[in-house]
Amino acid sequence: MTKVDFTLPDQDGKTVSRSDFDGDRLIVFFYPKAMTPGCTTEACDFRDNHQALLDAGYKVVGVSPDKPEDNAAFREKEGLPFPLLSDEDHSFAEQLGAWGTKKNYGKEYEGLIRSTFVVGPDGDLEEEYRNVRAKGHVARLTGDLLE
Repeated sequence: MTKVDFTLPDQDGKTVSRSDFDGDRLIVFFYPKAMTPGCTTEACDFRDNHQALLDAGYKVVGVSPDKPEDNAAFREKEGLPFPLLSDEDHSFAEQLGAWGTKKNYGKEYEGLIRSTFVVGPDGDLEEEYRNVRAKGHVARLTGDLLE
């Protein structure tokens, strides 16, 4: 089993670590850029399903390469009830394979690959959803986890 570990600043600059969630199941979703259409769709889907996920025993965090202040503005604008973590050097994304070569309009470049990971109460990686689409992903995830 892959152990998941991170220590990153949240939208308020407060340090958040994986160990803060010991004993909890954790959904970590990586999004490329705050306040872009796809990322807003995905984050708001997590917002709209947040209570059902909490009721089922899952905490949620979003992670992007954005600066904490950009995540703070995004969180406030969209009323997101979960922490948004800043992985500016993308080391956490690289650890889980959520950073790599992407294609957009025929051009290749390095960037964040929209992905979601489910981490068990002991820090073990339980589920991986890689290269997901923003629209419909949360419905699929909740279907898998809450059924």
